[in-house]
Amino acid sequence: MRSLPLPLALTARISPVAVLACAGWALTSGPAAPTAADGSPAGQKAPAQSSAATSDPSSTAGPKRYTTAPAPCTSVPAATVTALVPGANTAGKEIPSTDTTLRRTCSWNALKGYSYRWLDVSFEIGESEQAARQEYQQRVTEKSGGGAVPGLGDSAYSVVNLTTEDKQQTREGVVMVRVANALVIVTYNGSDFDTKKAPGTDEINQGAIKAARAAAGALGGGQG
Repeated sequence: MRSLPLPLALTARISPVAVLACAGWALTSGPAAPTAADGSPAGQKAPAQSSAATSDPSSTAGPKRYTTAPAPCTSVPAATVTALVPGANTAGKEIPSTDTTLRRTCSWNALKGYSYRWLDVSFEIGESEQAARQEYQQRVTEKSGGGAVPGLGDSAYSVVNLTTEDKQQTREGVVMVRVANALVIVTYNGSDFDTKKAPGTDEINQGAIKAARAAAGALGGGQG
């Protein structure tokens, strides 16, 4: 098989020291804008909590349901990792964090033949449900052009964008999920170094959503 040089930008992504740089990629295109990212009117307060859930009936933020972030590298089944990132070590690589109780991220990436795939799964634990709502809404606003994902967490949103650098296309999907005071952020992207084309929008979007569903399910171990 002939060997093709990797574009400089993608060569840097494959290097472990550039893992955290992937969030800075410019996003240039995406699907139609959502009608309502979280399915509720802007500014809507959190649902009232039962007396068993909180001792403060005047609170609108709700009780803190999650106190720790789950282990991200075991949040997605090995079979799912293999399907989304062929050739990757299913154990993944956890990214160093300043506070692993509140924020943890795992990455998987592999080049199989000419096909490259990258998957990141992150968990972030907010101080309250209201704080997580605000953070979620801010991130949705920053990544406009996507749409809501029904039936996933309390709120979920996905967006897919295409970038081209040195004639090499890369398509990236991001799924953000809020479950109570926890956020799940999934990033999934891919390129083909032979054709210079990117995988289809549906492949990337559905792959990111599949990983996000698994990761959201892993939050069960982080309840306090």
